[in-house]
Amino acid sequence: MYTKMIVFDMDGTIVDLYGVSDWLTDLESKKTRPYDIAKPLYPMEALTTILCKLQNQGWKIAITTWLAMNGTKEYNKAVTKSKKAWLKKYNFPYDEIHCIKYGTTKANCTRYKANFQILVDDNEKIRKGWTLGNTIDATKNILPILENLLDNN
Repeated sequence: MYTKMIVFDMDGTIVDLYGVSDWLTDLESKKTRPYDIAKPLYPMEALTTILCKLQNQGWKIAITTWLAMNGTKEYNKAVTKSKKAWLKKYNFPYDEIHCIKYGTTKANCTRYKANFQILVDDNEKIRKGWTLGNTIDATKNILPILENLLDNN
């Protein structure tokens, strides 16, 4: 078991999925294009620098992201591949990833993995349902909040 973990959502939290034109039409048509071309919501060099420092201070970084609503097994597999490729493309440091069925309770994925966990998510309902520690509202600038977690601040 880890001591502390930060759990990131992807879509609307670190990935500007909703800024991709026709993203919903593509997802309903079982296309991965929005996941493939979405831009980061933050300057990735700044974000990855902070996250690497946190990892060096003992934080584990997890990704827990929903797959597309009503996704088939094949489409979910393609979405998972696209999301992992996005993380690799932008050098996002993480220790584990959970691409889960749309609507799954995110706390179920990391429930026993750390004594203290922080969820970073843009969805207020999901943050309110988080029972494993604190949350960070990803509709606000998360960079200074993450910096404040560093031991040297």
